[in-house]
Amino acid sequence: MIKYHYQNSNIVFVGINPHFGSFNRGVPFSNNKTFWYLLARAGVINEKIKDFSEDSKLKEIYDKKFNQVYHLGIVNMIDRPSRDIADLKKGEELLGKKRLLSIVKTVKPKVVCFVGRLTYEKFSGLKDFAFGWQKDIDHTALYVMHFPLHGKADIRVEELKAVKNFAETNKKTPQG
Repeated sequence: MIKYHYQNSNIVFVGINPHFGSFNRGVPFSNNKTFWYLLARAGVINEKIKDFSEDSKLKEIYDKKFNQVYHLGIVNMIDRPSRDIADLKKGEELLGKKRLLSIVKTVKPKVVCFVGRLTYEKFSGLKDFAFGWQKDIDHTALYVMHFPLHGKADIRVEELKAVKNFAETNKKTPQG
């Protein structure tokens, strides 16, 4: 099971739901560790790349540094693990949407970054939108990044740099 960390976050990343591997490790995005490598390449976190390949070290980074040192948070729209997003049922995201709106109101992160198009679709109900900056909610900037699995890593690194830059400067910059 994943314990979500998001208190005192400047940036909250939102995933759709965990894969079984991530769920069992208790670390989001740990089944395919690409997300963690991208965070490091973008300068969002300052960790040794080799530590991401060791589950115990990645768990320590997530549990002890991700929120406390880097002021980052992660939540999923749906807590239930699945092998594929096709296994998700319509309406399962409603509780996650409510939780995320509560986080925005209480924690007041500078940015909520949706990891992948489908994640933002489930949150907003919109299908027609571009990657990048979306309309703010309660003075929190919303950003939709490409899912960190397929495609060019450079695009995702630039997206994460744009999110980090806004969290530090309150200035929205173009991405990628």
